[in-house]
Amino acid sequence: MIDERGEKLYEACYMRVFSYAMTLSGSRAQAEELTQEAFFRAISKRSGFRGDSDEATWLCAIVKNLFLDEKRRESRRAPMPEELPDPARGVEQTAVERDASFRIHKALHALEEPYREVFELRIFGELSFQDIGSIFGRTENWARVTYHRAKLKLQERMSEK
Repeated sequence: MIDERGEKLYEACYMRVFSYAMTLSGSRAQAEELTQEAFFRAISKRSGFRGDSDEATWLCAIVKNLFLDEKRRESRRAPMPEELPDPARGVEQTAVERDASFRIHKALHALEEPYREVFELRIFGELSFQDIGSIFGRTENWARVTYHRAKLKLQERMSEK
């Protein structure tokens, strides 16, 4: 059973933590699972919170660790076959879209931290600059500048190819 403190923590931080989990996983179902597990661990082990950061930042760190643990487990499993192309779309169009998508993801993957994570939080997680700054323990302005630099670096890498 959740006590009043746990309920307040959930109400105050749920959207930020869920948005961060969505950014990491890209899957609504997995993000919900990560968020639920993070809150469960945080509420059941409240003594683990040292107060060095905002509670939402602490919860996001739990989500990140859970996500990385899951990725490690997945990498040990046999790979799943790739999905078949949609027959309604042309083979050429599918190939062009896959190539463009691959190039974008490759350029994004090559971005150094914190640029990549800030960019992903803003684009995929749809977080505000204030929230991004809070996750990193920085200012809103720092998040804006970092995002802008990440965007420039991506554009530069995409124009090179």
